[in-house]
Amino acid sequence: MMKIPVLEKVMFSEPSVWVTATTVATLISTLYLGFGEIIGNHLQYSKFTNHSNKPSVKISSKVGMLTLYTPACLAGLVSFFLFPAPAGDLRFFLLKFAVTFHFFKRDLEVLFVHNYSGDMVLGSTIIITLFYFSAAAGLIIVQYMTLGLPEPSIDTKYIGLILYILGILGNFYHHTLLSKLRKNNEKVYKIPRGGLFDLVICPHYLFEIIIFVGISLIAQTPLAFACTFGDALYLIARSYVTRKWYVNKFEDFPKEVKCVIPYVF
Repeated sequence: MMKIPVLEKVMFSEPSVWVTATTVATLISTLYLGFGEIIGNHLQYSKFTNHSNKPSVKISSKVGMLTLYTPACLAGLVSFFLFPAPAGDLRFFLLKFAVTFHFFKRDLEVLFVHNYSGDMVLGSTIIITLFYFSAAAGLIIVQYMTLGLPEPSIDTKYIGLILYILGILGNFYHHTLLSKLRKNNEKVYKIPRGGLFDLVICPHYLFEIIIFVGISLIAQTPLAFACTFGDALYLIARSYVTRKWYVNKFEDFPKEVKCVIPYVF
């Protein structure tokens, strides 16, 4: 991979050609998924689940969401035993904790916070599950491979930790607001209100992007930055089609509400 002086100051060197290949593959796959959202080839979950007569295997949304996050969470938990952090290596511990807690939090939200009204297509569930699991395992394994390599001259792990905490709190808060939209087992969609929902339709996506920015700044590996860049592109694309869906469904949707970045997009 071509060396860029500025990037060399904030990222570890790639430990092997296979890691470089994984980084490139991650970028390409997430770009493909994001482009698919824009052209209408949506991953089939939430409001974009296909309810046509086209044959597809579906599972309940709660089961599907647990399927998405649990393997990645378990990968993080197992890593504490398979890849113990050397004494004094705070970065590796923080990275493992951040990855594990993120997916553990999502499992808790599935079980105790969210209200689901539909189902998920099994094929999309498998795709997202594999992506989350491979991202979680890959982030940790690559970080392990950097142990003993020269540290980047600019240390961003503490900035990353602050952003990670901000992202976790903001994401949870807006997921909680979403869960309160429906009462008494309602199945209808409503325009979200409160918090940053008054500015953007997908603030939970915004804070998830911040979570991954935090993780990449903790890790400081090219793969972590690739995961963050790809995740951000996909969530921005998903927020764009989500806003478009709300505009088409609700005549009173406030036009000043953006997609994911307040006042900008």
